[in-house]
Amino acid sequence: MSTEWTAGYVTDVNYTFGYYAELNPLRCRLPLLMAGLHAPKIESACELGFGQGLSISIHAAAQPSVDWYGTDFNPSQAAFASEMVRLSGAEAKLYDEAFAEFCHRRDLPDFDFIGLHGIWTWISDENRGVLVDFIRRKLRPGGVLYISYNTLPGWSASAPIRHLMKRHADVMGAPGQGVIGRTDAALDFIEQFIALEPFYSKINPGAVERLKQMKGQDRRYLAHEYMNRDWSPMYFADMERWLDDAKVGFACSAHTIDSLNELNMTAQQAEFLRGIPDVSLRETARDYCVNQQFRRDYWIRGARALMGREQVLAIREERIVLAMAKEDLPTKARGALGEAGLIDAVYQPIYDVLLDYKPHTILELETSVVGKNVSFAQLTSALSILLGLGVVHQVAPGQDLSKAKTRALALNKAIAQRSLSASDIGTLASPLIGGGVAATRFQQMFWLSRQNGGKTVEDWAQFAWSILREQGQALIKDGTTLEGDANLVELKWQAEEWARKTLPVWTALGV
Repeated sequence: MSTEWTAGYVTDVNYTFGYYAELNPLRCRLPLLMAGLHAPKIESACELGFGQGLSISIHAAAQPSVDWYGTDFNPSQAAFASEMVRLSGAEAKLYDEAFAEFCHRRDLPDFDFIGLHGIWTWISDENRGVLVDFIRRKLRPGGVLYISYNTLPGWSASAPIRHLMKRHADVMGAPGQGVIGRTDAALDFIEQFIALEPFYSKINPGAVERLKQMKGQDRRYLAHEYMNRDWSPMYFADMERWLDDAKVGFACSAHTIDSLNELNMTAQQAEFLRGIPDVSLRETARDYCVNQQFRRDYWIRGARALMGREQVLAIREERIVLAMAKEDLPTKARGALGEAGLIDAVYQPIYDVLLDYKPHTILELETSVVGKNVSFAQLTSALSILLGLGVVHQVAPGQDLSKAKTRALALNKAIAQRSLSASDIGTLASPLIGGGVAATRFQQMFWLSRQNGGKTVEDWAQFAWSILREQGQALIKDGTTLEGDANLVELKWQAEEWARKTLPVWTALGV
């Protein structure tokens, strides 16, 4: 296949159908406010390199107040995303243009939000220059850039594994083998080589563990992660130098748990970092403390600091909603230091308010928990953890909820209809949060049956089993393939659990 339009990027297989909540521009408000920065109103947004486009399809459907644009140079992926947008009735403008072509279109507006997930590490310096120029020209003053990338020093030990994989694929892969075949062959080669105990593996045991993890990962993901021509993990300071030309500055992590010192570093490390006045050096040192492998960050073009009381008032106005069944509420959170217990005296009063599954302002929460000896600082720290764990979500501000519900319902029907044949999409759209909610294949089938008139658990389970049986498929439970009516029994149990735990949450979120 010619690489003129692929620019060395894997196109033999399409990317996975992942949903990435950080690309939801409405989600950046609370992290920015907690970092003491003004959060802009988002009216126009752009996603660059949207892959299969599940994220942008969901956001376009569930955010009618936002004008969406995006591009992905793979035409089959752009076609899928465009079809999802069409079926939802949304008006996003999606293209299959390379960055150099899309970024110089003359019909693009200025944007309040630009998002790039899983792109920066895997493109050439030439394309990075194109993106930086685009951000400089098209991101409005005060606008937010979301960008994720593979990070050093976390990749230092494992980068040689990737080099060996790519080198084996380049020199040993057969022309007709395909990228999946070359990926499998490269993994087998490295596994055999590591078994010989080279000194590299002895002094880099983490790389051996990564290889074990890779063997169990989706081969499409591995092909896109490891087999592109360009692959450049970088230090935070290097990223900062690139983005300096775009006139944007670092704001905060989009993954709120990463910002919490108590979960990620010792007290001595945190104190040491507080003594570093330079943001670039401090963030770099933080990456060393946690051995960061992947950063998900918000940057702002012209950050505006919020002063003391101004920050508190802004945080208090934000609304959140619980998105998890009571039985599944976490008691622990994991950071770089390992697991830490969530103090019941702090979290239970928060849960007591949110368990009605209605949107609540943070002021309402504060008013309720302050009488139970939970301070504002403890409340915001807890919310950072719960946001990071997906336990709570921000409620989309200023939404035309009726329009959002209509579009989200149409998109969800299209996604659930696909679940009858495949299990590759695991997210539905919520108009209340303007984003995605996790949904397994069978949960989508139960939901679709209910939408089509199924009234009971038995109806939903029977519908799902009729689809599986027609396709000669069966469930696997505890490593064993179920036979005959045992499938229906298991599906009925799953449908009961869905009705008891998940359906009330979905209903509250407008799914």
